Amino acid sequence: MSSPLSPTHDRRQYLIGLAIAISGAILFSTKAIVAKLIYRYPVDAVTLIAFRMLFSLPIFALIALWQARQGPRLSNADRWRLVALGLVGYYLSSFLDFMGLQYITAGLERLILFLTPSFVLLISAVFLKRKVRAIEWAALSLSYMGIVLVFVHDLKFGGDQVLFGSALVLGAALSYSLYLIQSGQLVMRLGSLRLVSYAMCVSSVACIAQFFALRPASMLIQPAQVYWLSLINAIFCTVLPVFLTMFAVQRIGAATASQAGMIGPVSTLFLGAIFLNEAVTSWQLAGTVLVIGGMYLLSKK
Repeated sequence: MSSPLSPTHDRRQYLIGLAIAISGAILFSTKAIVAKLIYRYPVDAVTLIAFRMLFSLPIFALIALWQARQGPRLSNADRWRLVALGLVGYYLSSFLDFMGLQYITAGLERLILFLTPSFVLLISAVFLKRKVRAIEWAALSLSYMGIVLVFVHDLKFGGDQVLFGSALVLGAALSYSLYLIQSGQLVMRLGSLRLVSYAMCVSSVACIAQFFALRPASMLIQPAQVYWLSLINAIFCTVLPVFLTMFAVQRIGAATASQAGMIGPVSTLFLGAIFLNEAVTSWQLAGTVLVIGGMYLLSKK
């Protein structure tokens, strides 16, 4: 009989962790598909994000309260850092992302967001004077070639809208990259669960406040389909992926979990074809392969 520490047991635990990571990546990528479905109704980005956060805030608030009782009190400096991280990493990034989705395909949106690790690398190299190795430059070049392929293809059919939407999603990726860089030291002190729950609460309050500042309360009255899709967006595309990714990292490590996330752009491409009737062209497939190849090289450095 195999012992609890046998290779078979370890292999099974690894496969479970890998399955969790892949599930989290696919669910998180589905956010773009759900957003596109919601945009078929009289809903804009401000309203979409407000509904998403209204449904997810109670869950993150409960987790934040639980974490507050478990950990030490926050210093004033840490409180301000959490507010800044919540505003930049989740509020601004989500707002720009959902705005961009009004103008570009879900597949292109996911590819641009998938470049976030490369933006972290470039920002670190330029502003933090981090040395970039040859394999990292190769990974960046490969990834950006893939984005250019898909972008040029979509630009032929969407024109200025694709250009504007891509710029918005690019801004979302950059803002989330800044969040990742700035959260490094804070997550060591607070833990990932506490940091994420606090930051999501800040982001939720900001998104809901933005809605009431910019839109009439009557915009909250929407068809039943909008409420159901928003609930799916909040639970299955926001809350669950956060925790699934966290559980996966605990089981198989951050490096392997991030490699599993490469399934995201591919899943979005085919989910977009199934649910949104978005065309899957050879250009898009080639671009996706290049981006995933670049990120794979980056993960293997």
